[in-house]
Amino acid sequence: MRLPLQGGLPPAEAPTGEVVEIACDESGCSGTNLLDPATPVIAHASVDLSTDEAAGLVATLRSGFRLAPHEFKSRQFLRRPEAAEALEWLLSALRGRAHVHLVDKQFFLVTRVIDLLLGEPSYVAGARLAGERRAAAVALHRAGRAAGPDWDAFLAAFVEMLRTKRRDRSGDGSVDRFLAARDALLRHIPAEAVLVALDRSRVAHVQARLYAEDRSIPPPLEPLLPALAETVLFWSAGRRRVLVTHDEQSALTADRLRRLQRALAEHGGLPAAESPLAGLVMTDSRDDPRVQVADLLAGIARRTPGAVDDGPLLADGGVTTEPRC
Repeated sequence: MRLPLQGGLPPAEAPTGEVVEIACDESGCSGTNLLDPATPVIAHASVDLSTDEAAGLVATLRSGFRLAPHEFKSRQFLRRPEAAEALEWLLSALRGRAHVHLVDKQFFLVTRVIDLLLGEPSYVAGARLAGERRAAAVALHRAGRAAGPDWDAFLAAFVEMLRTKRRDRSGDGSVDRFLAARDALLRHIPAEAVLVALDRSRVAHVQARLYAEDRSIPPPLEPLLPALAETVLFWSAGRRRVLVTHDEQSALTADRLRRLQRALAEHGGLPAAESPLAGLVMTDSRDDPRVQVADLLAGIARRTPGAVDDGPLLADGGVTTEPRC
């Protein structure tokens, strides 16, 4: 027996104006364990297909390339002898009808350091709309990756400081450990003014707000929200609204989606302050072949990003990536 779907933000009424409906899924989500070396990247894939079109793609993959129902996942797909031929066919079939946003999890954490601890937290943090801080994030990420173990310790201390599951830990010294890790990292990148500007009182204040469940701050260790924002902005292109059908994700609560919707309305470029995000409906991937195609594409992009970056999607559908310098 299936449990009721959780989350989502269905539109209160049918969206007006030009609307595109997309179906999405992700690959590589690992909860708050963002430093797991086995999954350094999250891929958020979306397709602009009708249900019948997606069902036709799925049927062809299963019959023409002999994929069994339980094998309709990227890991099994890529292991088959026919994988290269099947992948070329799939990407060609999706030309202009699909998009993938790849997020380097370490870079996501760097954007969180800068957006949350040096500015006012916003639901567009980590997305292109926070562009005034992006150059600083790229510079810190590049310098940090060359710093060796002290970089890993700095990111680990940041993650530990912002975990909110055990809220009795405020005052446990995690802020001091984070700043000590910052100081150790500064030995390698002394010219990095961004890290110098981190203020203990400011850092402790943000942590306290998170522990107090201040919902105006986006979940600090959840890359799916900025990935969704990037996906919506891509399909909107500043001229239309986007209705999303998404595989069930506990991170996509109605409250968070409403806040993201408002933030995108302020910066999304549509007239009359409309939000590019028209709404988001949850579904079970087993019931929607569009989501099955998005799931397969996300897994392929995460496991073999070069195949998507340099392949047929690039010309029309597109791939956007966070820096992996």
